[in-house]
Amino acid sequence: MPPEQAAKASETDTMTDPMAESADIDFEIIESLFFAYRDFTSDPDAILEKFGFGRAHHRVLHFVNRRPGMTVADLLETLRITKQSLARVLKQLIDSGYIHQVAGTQDRRQRRLYPTQKGRELSLELARPQSRRIANALKSLDPEGRSAVTAFLRGMVDPD
Repeated sequence: MPPEQAAKASETDTMTDPMAESADIDFEIIESLFFAYRDFTSDPDAILEKFGFGRAHHRVLHFVNRRPGMTVADLLETLRITKQSLARVLKQLIDSGYIHQVAGTQDRRQRRLYPTQKGRELSLELARPQSRRIANALKSLDPEGRSAVTAFLRGMVDPD
């Protein structure tokens, strides 16, 4: 086969089978993670929609509820988002009465974040369906299996 024809044949093979040169990629796990994330976020998304909130609001509520008194700087570092992105979401949550912001006692420029009762209730409402999904997925595993899942998920997170 002439080189030009071989190149076209190779290109056609790649177009009809785009995975031909990807034996080292674990598409099954990648797709499982895509589908797991889609379903894991679907229940809270439906709840958040009623309030006009999105996933960014969910993440902020979650971490402020889990670590009351965290600073805005800590939250920025945890979420790895820009100040601008956080400012809009945080303002909505504060104005809606889900989060309370307090100036730091030693550094007045520091802003500490606390969930209000309303914020704690919404955070728990969002976490319950996710917790049920996790419990359902783990119910067939023994403690070692649960530890393996936890280790796998932690291994997916950048160490820094």
